[in-house]
Amino acid sequence: MKYLVTLGVMSFIIVTSWIFFSEVKTITAHSPTAWTEDHAADCAVVLTGGAGRVREGFDLLAQGNIRKLIISGVHPGAGLRDIFPEWPFYGELNREDVVLERRSLTTYGNAQQSLVLVEALQCRDLVLITSQLHMHRASKTFLNVFPEDFPVYQRSIISKQLEPAWWDLMVEALKSVFYSIWAY
Repeated sequence: MKYLVTLGVMSFIIVTSWIFFSEVKTITAHSPTAWTEDHAADCAVVLTGGAGRVREGFDLLAQGNIRKLIISGVHPGAGLRDIFPEWPFYGELNREDVVLERRSLTTYGNAQQSLVLVEALQCRDLVLITSQLHMHRASKTFLNVFPEDFPVYQRSIISKQLEPAWWDLMVEALKSVFYSIWAY
């Protein structure tokens, strides 16, 4: 009996480790696309939480590659100038083309709340902007929440460094495993 318990525990550890490190491999396979691919769509959703993401969305808006920019996960007390002080340097952008989504607190919430806004804005396709590290979980979540035939293009940026820190990668892999159980 003791042998069966030990075998069960060892099997659990091996399977759990395999799942975890498979997620790590999948996450690191996502390369940054912001510098290598042009993206255009009706709308873009920026997931807050990392440096450079909001600027990437404003760059697409200023270049005319999108018509509406949704910034998802904005702190309820923050204004546009608080989250993007460079706004005055972007010329003739229309404030009406930027929507601040303030309800979501998680990536799953970002997808749910963004879908409502995308439908209200009558977007036909979407550019999803987040970090390279976060893109795997974010895109899988958005693809699960959005209609199956709705195009979602991935635009990932480098947040801190090209190779993510070991700790950041482990935390993202853990979140991804958790999300795979209940969100996608």
